[in-house]
Amino acid sequence: MKPKIVFVINYFYPDYASTGQLLTELCLHIQKDFHIIVIAAQPEDIATEGHSKTRFLADKLENIDILRIRLPKQNKRNKWSRLRYMAAYFFYANFLLLKQKNIRILYTVSTPPILGGVIGSIGKFFKHAKHIYNIQDFNPEQAEAVSFMRNKFLYRAAKWLDTMNCKYADHIITVGHDMQETLNKRFANKEITRSTVINNWTDEQEILPLTKDHPKVHEFIKNNGWENKFIVMYSGNLGLYYDLENLIKITKDLSSIDEIIFVFIGDGAVKSEMETYVKNNKQGNVFFLPFQPKSEIKYTLNAADIHLVVNQKGIKGVSVPSKIYGVMAAGKPVLGVLEKGSEACLLIENSGCGVVVEPQNYSDVTKELMNMYTLDSDVLKDKGIRGRKYLEQHLRKDQSLDKYRNLLLSI
Repeated sequence: MKPKIVFVINYFYPDYASTGQLLTELCLHIQKDFHIIVIAAQPEDIATEGHSKTRFLADKLENIDILRIRLPKQNKRNKWSRLRYMAAYFFYANFLLLKQKNIRILYTVSTPPILGGVIGSIGKFFKHAKHIYNIQDFNPEQAEAVSFMRNKFLYRAAKWLDTMNCKYADHIITVGHDMQETLNKRFANKEITRSTVINNWTDEQEILPLTKDHPKVHEFIKNNGWENKFIVMYSGNLGLYYDLENLIKITKDLSSIDEIIFVFIGDGAVKSEMETYVKNNKQGNVFFLPFQPKSEIKYTLNAADIHLVVNQKGIKGVSVPSKIYGVMAAGKPVLGVLEKGSEACLLIENSGCGVVVEPQNYSDVTKELMNMYTLDSDVLKDKGIRGRKYLEQHLRKDQSLDKYRNLLLSI
């Protein structure tokens, strides 16, 4: 009989969130080795398809059993809405978890903030399972970095609680080497829980470098009226941790150059604020699109001349922007707005796929964009191809998935 592993992970197929996509691929990779049960929130599109009054929905993906929870809609800019969503998720996820029997391994992630770890601690205590805690983002450090959590007492209490979750866990997985430094600080350099760094990934066999002349890439560009344009693209979450509400202002500085346009693909807490800024300034060089279907991402990423990979100041060692892997797979040059020594910054520097500017140095961002715009097109393309070659050598999907599989089997 295969050992049972229960993933309590909030986002899962078919959710667009990067964590959901990564963990879906992980579960598919290990389904022959484990009996997998996933406890996750229902994406909103599933919740409206005849299940609006059903709290729990049983589902299946190949050999993976999924238990979905219908949760209240949340406004990510509203703290009370977020707290309501998180409280509902916490209660119902624990309810479903405690009903499971014969759990060998319990796998949780650091979302929702703090509660993912608490769920793991509760499950380990009551179900006598091994707890694997996958820290995609360190909270409350992330919330403090963007002043989302200003109450110092709450910050210290939340940090203490999540550190206790880390100490009680059987193994911790972080997604960046700089995050190991944060983990060491949490433990004050005393004996820490066993931990491993495993990079996130993209499917480099699916996302390949394509030229703008490729039929599907050209179709995407033509349909949006971007022919003969120099496209600066940001593709991903338009959330609180990227300083996008301020970075959007550089688009006005470059609005006099007709050839340069900015494309933001995705959704998130600051999107409406960004759209309002563009509307108020009557700018025709900025475009917003919703998240694209997964099958189309390989084409949309290749429509760009430059990709923005950004993080807010204070995020070093706290989070790694997963979009860097998709951009490198597409062989596109990168302008990183990232802190020196952060994981994504090191990937750009080590591969030579672009340039990096410190967060909040907006004039430098504008300057580097202009420098990249004036580069010979072959020089710019060469930067992108360097990123692709580096990813093929060091960051392949199968490498990360096998690291996860070997770790879980050893535990």
